Amino acid sequence: MIELTPTQVKGLKLAKDGNVYPQEGKKWTHLNAQVTYARTDRFKERPQKIKFMTTTTLGELRQQGLVQPVDADVEPDQSAHTITMAGKIHLLKIK
Repeated sequence: MIELTPTQVKGLKLAKDGNVYPQEGKKWTHLNAQVTYARTDRFKERPQKIKFMTTTTLGELRQQGLVQPVDADVEPDQSAHTITMAGKIHLLKIK
């Protein structure tokens, strides 16, 4: 079984929510991600930050076969990434 750090688990969960795309500053997040507000906050005063993972974390997950590039023709550091079936199964096991 693969051992993941808490940071890698968060990155894998982020990829499970949708494809992750490269952003500035060696960060990866969802396409058109923006600050949102908590659903339970009546006055919408507390913004929830954009979740992201670093290029290093993405590379580690890619080496372990838990995420893969969407477009094989483009360099992996430039292509969007998606979670693999192995990644989904791993998330189910660690719940």
